[in-house]
Amino acid sequence: MYDGMINVCKEKGFTSHDVVAKLRGILHQKRIGHTGTLDPDATGVLPVCLGKGTKLCDMITDRDKTYRAVMLLGRTTDTQDISGQIISEKEVCVGEDDIRNVAAAFVGDYMQVPPMYSAIKVDGKKLYELARAGQEIERKARHVVIHSLEITDVRLPYVTMKVCCSKGTYIRTLCQDIGEKLGCGACMTELTRLKVGSFDMADAFTLSQIQAMADLGEEEVNSHIITVEEMLLDYPKFQTTDAVSDKMLSNGNWLPGELVKPVADSAGTELSDGLQVRMYSSTGDFTAVYQYIAAKNSLKNIKMFV
Repeated sequence: MYDGMINVCKEKGFTSHDVVAKLRGILHQKRIGHTGTLDPDATGVLPVCLGKGTKLCDMITDRDKTYRAVMLLGRTTDTQDISGQIISEKEVCVGEDDIRNVAAAFVGDYMQVPPMYSAIKVDGKKLYELARAGQEIERKARHVVIHSLEITDVRLPYVTMKVCCSKGTYIRTLCQDIGEKLGCGACMTELTRLKVGSFDMADAFTLSQIQAMADLGEEEVNSHIITVEEMLLDYPKFQTTDAVSDKMLSNGNWLPGELVKPVADSAGTELSDGLQVRMYSSTGDFTAVYQYIAAKNSLKNIKMFV
């Protein structure tokens, strides 16, 4: 069984679930999960977790993301993208400077109302299911962060931009909100996810490329899989100090602070409240991610990887 993560380039027309289903067939294993949905019409980076790597799924979804998007000014739709039913069409009477100024105002903290056509659940039902049934309900605005927003091309009524943002940001909603501020409305026509954390579009593989790897054998596939340890290199490395603490670690028990120590590149790192670390046994076997709780001077198990 393959363990770790592989950087998939999702192609147009596939859902994220489609990608997982096809990979299960290509790699002949069931334990596979994706790290965040991309709409069927969207393309780009989709990190996929394999085997023990599936425990990383929720950790990877917290990473910042970078997108390239194209918005069409002057049109709004019920889905906030070009595939939806047209709600309004207006003449575009704004210039490039207006667009750049309005877009720049969205950089920073941003309270965004999620779209009805989204997978967010309300009372056990996904919003897009309610939307398809003709229902619209009130949604609470959610805090997201736009780290940067660069207008890279303006060919009215089309505007291309590159956005780096926090998790949970809907780019089609951002397009609509920019259009609203401009007074003409807007919808998204194209979306490519360029980056998720350390996963970059330049290093992503299409499903057909992964199939070609699998045809060459397990060793070829493994050469393109990022191990769980590699994914967690930004976590300080600690290890237990003796056989007693080794047993506590292998059972996922709390670890007293005096029974662990930083090692290798993390030597000198001090335990601080909330710090999450890679935890190894005294013999050097990677075992889990732990978090230090200062009030107890102990570390609690967050995720086991054995």
